[in-house]
Amino acid sequence: MKYLLDVNALVALGCLGHVFHSRMMAWAEKQSLCTCSISEIGFVWVLSQISQADVSVDTCRDLLSTMKKERRLRMIPDAQSAVDLPAWVQKPKQITDGHLLELARSNRATLATLDEGIPGAYLIPRP
Repeated sequence: MKYLLDVNALVALGCLGHVFHSRMMAWAEKQSLCTCSISEIGFVWVLSQISQADVSVDTCRDLLSTMKKERRLRMIPDAQSAVDLPAWVQKPKQITDGHLLELARSNRATLATLDEGIPGAYLIPRP
């Protein structure tokens, strides 16, 4: 099985100080993992915004590149349209989740997340 990581899962995997980093590391070790443009852009955006060390976009991009090589993260191409959003998407905050869920499905993958509120996604287990 291959898993598409959403933004929160990718951030937890790449950020040593993240509260769920250990959880992600334990689970990710034996998985086939994928990213997409949305999860990668979200990773760079979140880390450059929340970092207390004022980390640059270049540094975040370099960290992502290293993670992709070390973890063998595969990139899923994104040709999904907004008209393909699932019916449960009713609020703006659900749009990205719905898009990633359908993107994963269209690429024979499963959306993996730490967010309990995404119907049909795989909730990464606690170790």
